[in-house]
Amino acid sequence: MFAAVIKELRIKQWVKNLFVLIPLVFDRQLLNSEALIRSTIGFIIFCLVSSSVYIINDIMDIEADRQHPKKKYRPIASGKIPVNMAWIISIFLVLLPTITSFYLSPFFAIIIIVYFIINLAYSKKLKHLVLIDVMIIASGFVLRVAAGVSLIVVERFSPWLYVVTTLFALFLALGKRRGELITLENGNFIQRKVLDGYTVPFLDQLITIVSATTIVAYSLYTFSAPNLPDNHTMMLTIPFALYGIFRYIYLVQVKNEGSAPDELVMVDRPLQITFLLFVLSVLIIFYFF
Repeated sequence: MFAAVIKELRIKQWVKNLFVLIPLVFDRQLLNSEALIRSTIGFIIFCLVSSSVYIINDIMDIEADRQHPKKKYRPIASGKIPVNMAWIISIFLVLLPTITSFYLSPFFAIIIIVYFIINLAYSKKLKHLVLIDVMIIASGFVLRVAAGVSLIVVERFSPWLYVVTTLFALFLALGKRRGELITLENGNFIQRKVLDGYTVPFLDQLITIVSATTIVAYSLYTFSAPNLPDNHTMMLTIPFALYGIFRYIYLVQVKNEGSAPDELVMVDRPLQITFLLFVLSVLIIFYFF
């Protein structure tokens, strides 16, 4: 049972919650011990609450998951975790962190509650609405960044990063839908209802639009945000952002992958190297220049 619970928490997807740390890094407070501790606790809280959301989503989708070639092996769909037990675990994972979040910041707690409610609505209804589904997914990333902002005393954080986060999250969500659509075309199983409203050409168009605007928005941030070095060295990070986006498009449109973006980051070596170089370049520019 314990192993099944750990698997159901989807720890690999906790990488999404690193967006909570973006304000800490980009506001140049990584060396501020108090801000670091508060942001780390916030990250952990978001991990637990997001796992609660995953569990509820699996409970809602239990019949569809049992018909899916991969999802049928999930602990709840396979019966390794009884539905009643899954509800208990989910409630515990959301209640304890939410109560704790009030001690960190009331506004942070409100964001946690809003995030949970939105995801409940997503699991119940919104994930079946074309375009609304990917916008809700993107909103979750923006809320993570806003949560990070609420945990520290912001001095230099640029609103441009909200724009970049929104566009980048949409980019990932659209790639995920495309990957799911390709999987659907190659197999016979119950699908997401929302996929009836998408086609590969339509998703490719949206990916092109969003990827281009993401690049433009990030580029504008690197030389127009007021908190950056005066010598515009932040522009040196643009090539890494470009390659990362191009690599993801390659994996999604050429290799027909992308149904699980978080897993791609964990297994694709070029993406990992690009992410590492991007983070290192940002840290060097912010903290050594």
